[in-house]
Amino acid sequence: MENDYRMEIENLKKEMNDLKSLFMQFTGNSAANTPNEECAPLINVRPMKKMNPDPKLSSIMESLCKLTDSENRTGSVTYLGVFTSGGRQSNWIQNTINTDDLLSLIENKSAATVLQCIGSNDRLTLLLALLRTPMTVAAMVEKCSFNTTGQVYHHLKPLIAADLVFEVEQPERGVYAVKPHRVQGIIMLLAGISDLIDTKYSQGNWAAEQKDS
Repeated sequence: MENDYRMEIENLKKEMNDLKSLFMQFTGNSAANTPNEECAPLINVRPMKKMNPDPKLSSIMESLCKLTDSENRTGSVTYLGVFTSGGRQSNWIQNTINTDDLLSLIENKSAATVLQCIGSNDRLTLLLALLRTPMTVAAMVEKCSFNTTGQVYHHLKPLIAADLVFEVEQPERGVYAVKPHRVQGIIMLLAGISDLIDTKYSQGNWAAEQKDS
């Protein structure tokens, strides 16, 4: 009986594929058997010409467009950077990131969790100070204009729990810094915020009162 069910399912799949092929032929579209076809837009991704004077960057953009088109993605992202501060340097390269995976961070609530963790001015102020140089809690009180060490610890705790900040063991204990493998995430998040507040092509007011909040 199990084999009969499997055969029926396979036959149904074949019939569905045949119907899709007929439909695509009727509508004049040949992308019948591409992945995510139920929700993916039936478009051909093409790079915009002369987006950047550097031909190497234009070549990367063309490659991203081809990959996005061939795998029927919503998009692809490549980014790299370097950040030096406090005698430390971080370098990173992330290539051909699938934007479908990025969008899923909203669906599984990971994005909201991260933004809630760091989404206060006090915690961001601590992160900024520690990005610039490792320091003690006492130094954070003075540098970040906190009133007490308890106030610093209150905001430092969730940053440590989120694996963003750690206590440096050498040369002395009690000194905190941003985890080296988290620097790129913080910098790229700020790069995204810079894009969001860029008024080059439009005007917006993030400080406006939100009725839904």
